[in-house]
Amino acid sequence: MAKIEQQLTDLRKQHRYRQREVMLPAEESPDLLNFAENDYLGLRRHPQVIAACIEASRKYGVGSGASALISGYSHEHQQLELELADFLGYEKALLFSSGYLANLAVLSSLCQRGERIYTDKLNHASLIDGARLSRAEVRRYRHADTDSLAQMLEKDTASSPLEQRYILSDGVFSMDGDIAPYPALRQLADQYAATLIIDDAHGVGITGPQGRGSWAEYGQVADVLIGTLGKAFGTQGAYVAGSEQQIDWLLQTGRSYIYTTALAPPIVAASRASLRLIRAGDKLRTKLADNINYFRLGAEQLGLKIGSSKTAIQPLILAQEERALRWSQSLKQSGILVGAIRPPTVAEGSSRLRITFSAAHSYQQIDKLLEGLGECGIN
Repeated sequence: MAKIEQQLTDLRKQHRYRQREVMLPAEESPDLLNFAENDYLGLRRHPQVIAACIEASRKYGVGSGASALISGYSHEHQQLELELADFLGYEKALLFSSGYLANLAVLSSLCQRGERIYTDKLNHASLIDGARLSRAEVRRYRHADTDSLAQMLEKDTASSPLEQRYILSDGVFSMDGDIAPYPALRQLADQYAATLIIDDAHGVGITGPQGRGSWAEYGQVADVLIGTLGKAFGTQGAYVAGSEQQIDWLLQTGRSYIYTTALAPPIVAASRASLRLIRAGDKLRTKLADNINYFRLGAEQLGLKIGSSKTAIQPLILAQEERALRWSQSLKQSGILVGAIRPPTVAEGSSRLRITFSAAHSYQQIDKLLEGLGECGIN
């Protein structure tokens, strides 16, 4: 215990100690502006989503009662899986209780001993952990650097020509907001007979035609597509889309699917309502894009060091942990919630404010954010 206490003390000294923010209902904190959540389309409080959740609660109760393979798989689950597969253009989809569990299942089930995974260095922690659990050999390539990836594939193919390979990448990277180099990834997957696995948690719903994802304008890029219901959908849970064979194998062998209580039917019903709104949500996506552009223009005028992201994730790099915390705390005192992201979530020297936008934000609210950021820069 003394060792743990010392490690906790070290985290505090390094400004890396994590604390939770207790969030009150909106009506109890109407002046708090939230630029830290991933509810990109503002569907979390949409009347149709809430109504669907309430109605399903009356029919099924508030929980699923068991894992999906016992008795937790309802008509709502079945229909959402069919609707997601249709929306995304895949043969089948499988629901999971979280994105983390989905990634663990995909990588530990599909990727096996004696095979090889090539993973982007900035992939989400759940992809990294899933790759480790797979028992496959894991190779990390420089972020979005397909030349680096191509060199690895060429070298390994020469030494192990029959080995099964997987290329693994986020679609939209969660800390920088940049988009994967899809055409090059697909070309390399085809050239080296690799399976391309994409986690588009931050893309589906807000990018591409009808919000089908950051990959959609390039065609059906991924062999296996992972996504979440906890971001643009405004609900909770996740899904994997792929071929009938791939999804059946996950259902048979995915330990984080088999041994987890199924998603609550009210959440699944709410997600179905969200999906209907996403399909018809071009106005919401246009409003979100307008908000992003409005912020970027204002940030540029203030001389703020923002990245090149055109997505809802706008990182403001502040370098030092202490500075990121100080800016976040200053904004909070002004009624603005923005998360301070520090190592080990991001690399050393790249601590930042991770500012996220929603279609529900107004220009007036973004002006207040910009004003607060301007004051942080002066002080």
